[in-house]
Amino acid sequence: MSRPVIALLTDFGNRDHYAGTMKGVALGICPEVTLVDISHEVAAGDVLAAALELAAAYRYFPAGSIFLVVVDPGVGSSRRGLAAEAGDYKFVAPDNGVLSIVFDENAPKRVVELSEPRYARPTVSRTFEGRDRFAPAAAWLANGIELTALGRPAGAVHRLEVPRPRDTAQGVEGEVVRVDRFGNLITNIDRQRFERLAAGHPLIVRVGSLQISKVVSTYADSSPGELCALFGSTDHLEISANGASAAAEIGAGRGTAVHVGRP
Repeated sequence: MSRPVIALLTDFGNRDHYAGTMKGVALGICPEVTLVDISHEVAAGDVLAAALELAAAYRYFPAGSIFLVVVDPGVGSSRRGLAAEAGDYKFVAPDNGVLSIVFDENAPKRVVELSEPRYARPTVSRTFEGRDRFAPAAAWLANGIELTALGRPAGAVHRLEVPRPRDTAQGVEGEVVRVDRFGNLITNIDRQRFERLAAGHPLIVRVGSLQISKVVSTYADSSPGELCALFGSTDHLEISANGASAAAEIGAGRGTAVHVGRP
């Protein structure tokens, strides 16, 4: 890359100064960095949601990008800060499982604790380590320092229990793992598993007790307001409503059971 990239993912929102302050710290250390916002609207403290958002985004960035992830309900506690290299990317995040899906997809090459004080601000707030520990570490990586300079090897790291679909005699059992701002119910059932089950036969989708028989290619293939199933941009099964919120129509959310099977 001609310029280093730091991509930020937080639960800070945009009302307060937090996200902007972290960017200011990063720019003070690495003035030529390009800062990209993935999102600052993760629900407060929702580590699984952050892990899913990160997994949906990171692979579309240039190789060498650095991901600064601060969704940290354990801020100020004994939980560690981490810097990691996995795949073609580097990550700076709390050791709370937010990197679990990335590590499932790319075995980490190196993971260190953020234990070297030279690469943090002189005073570290117990309530804003994003500013004082994580943003400086990401910026120093953007400046070209080696990951291992940031601290000692981390050893075992915390991993989340990420919901996985399972095959049954009747089909595939999964669940809703994300609800986007349009009200689309995004499941953990991927296209490959779905097509393997179908093997050229029609399938039905049940969300809770509701049956959806129409699987379409895009939202406009269904009538306005009609519920349908399709594969979205992450290649996972979604339950959607054309021009409306499927989540509101069905009264479903994260954790709602989803079953796929033959009629």
